[in-house]
Amino acid sequence: MTAAARHRFALFAAVAGAMIVALDGTVLMVAQPSLQQDLGATVAQVQWTSTGYLLAVAALLVIAGRLGDRYGHRRLLFIGVLGFAAASAGIALAPGIGWVIGLRAVQGVFGALLQPATLALLRLAYPADRIGAAIAIRTSAIGVAAAAGPLLGGVLVAHLGWRSVFVINIPISLAIAALTLAVRVPATPRAVSQRLDLTGAALLATALAVLVHALAGVPTRGWTAPPTLLGLTAAVCVAAGLVLHERRAAHPIVPPVVARSVPVAASMVMLLVTSGGLFGALFVTTFVFQDVLGLDALATGLRVLPLTVFMVLGAPVAGIALRRYGPRRSAVAGTVLVVLGIVGLSRLGAAGSWTATGATFALLGAGFATVMVTATGTVVGDAPTGYAGVVGGLKQTAVNVGPALGIAVAAGTMLLGASPARSASAPVSATGPTLLVLAAMSALALIPASILPSRPAPKAELASDEVRLDGEPCTDQQSREATYVTSGHDRHGRQ
Repeated sequence: MTAAARHRFALFAAVAGAMIVALDGTVLMVAQPSLQQDLGATVAQVQWTSTGYLLAVAALLVIAGRLGDRYGHRRLLFIGVLGFAAASAGIALAPGIGWVIGLRAVQGVFGALLQPATLALLRLAYPADRIGAAIAIRTSAIGVAAAAGPLLGGVLVAHLGWRSVFVINIPISLAIAALTLAVRVPATPRAVSQRLDLTGAALLATALAVLVHALAGVPTRGWTAPPTLLGLTAAVCVAAGLVLHERRAAHPIVPPVVARSVPVAASMVMLLVTSGGLFGALFVTTFVFQDVLGLDALATGLRVLPLTVFMVLGAPVAGIALRRYGPRRSAVAGTVLVVLGIVGLSRLGAAGSWTATGATFALLGAGFATVMVTATGTVVGDAPTGYAGVVGGLKQTAVNVGPALGIAVAAGTMLLGASPARSASAPVSATGPTLLVLAAMSALALIPASILPSRPAPKAELASDEVRLDGEPCTDQQSREATYVTSGHDRHGRQ
């Protein structure tokens, strides 16, 4: 198989795998009211169909990436999509809400397996100076899938019922599994395929699950409620135990070469705070549109549509900017656009015009697409040899935890001094200051953005110890076609 064919198959598999996860999330939101009525579920139970999935994904992403580094990312993607299909089939046949909640958690486990693999495949297939374009296509595809989800879900639920939104996952997942079999990428070097530290994995999964669960409860309980404080304290304690264990472990979950990578750490922080600012702003504006202005879901979606459109259109432009101007300037520009968009929303008030609202959401979409493409390209491109999976898992974790953090900050700020429940009784006057707080949180991304590499990724150089698709040492020509490393870094990712 030629290098060009490998690139195409890897890109198709990575894009399709990322799209099905994004599509599943937004489709489910439309199906939840029908699901609740059909199964006689409570609101809390329906919320757990999303919370259970989120907890499983957030807790296992880094571990899944580590498994991919050891056993192969193509294998993990194949297992992930097949498991995703099986869980979807089970949910479609579920007799009660308890089964749906449990199987959604199972679906989250397999979703965690496939997400880091989609990024790692791109890292293995593309050289560092070309991966930005592939990341941009993947980001645009995620935006398209997320935007199409409510429309597709509405059609399916209206004509076939809520179970159909899970049935549709089955043929799509099977098609992705078949496509994955055609993917051929360089094998992970065996020298770094170390065993998984089960104690570290358990501590990491527990810390992330407890943190996300505590943050998810803030909109209904508030920051000062005993369950929130207990959850955050427990997360900090488990995280401290994880750090102590990782320092002594022979094979830590996050290898030292990854933990010491400045571009990787900076990109994680950028993604965490900007995704938090974006989703926190969406939480606030949705409250204004629906609970204050009385708009329905469709009208709200139309007002927010420029966000999705400019995410889709902005991602390819961001890929070009990343190659031309480098990560630092691209990240700073994207962060500034995000901050300006959130500040713009804070000045609109409840009666903002369609034009002004659309312009601010367009700024948000373009800015977040730029940050996403830049941070993802930097993270995946800077991944030390053999650790693309764990780096991809870290990136996905930041993207999953960030929204929970942003919504918690938004709810805690907007409802400060009021009932912690999200309702029309919350003071409208608090939405402006809340958005400014979210803008300030997003502006924190300027600090890590300023320490990213200033120059575009150089042309790929050969590594002396790369491997063929079958895992054997490469000849010079085979190495040119198989794998690349970024100039300025050694084969372990050190500068």
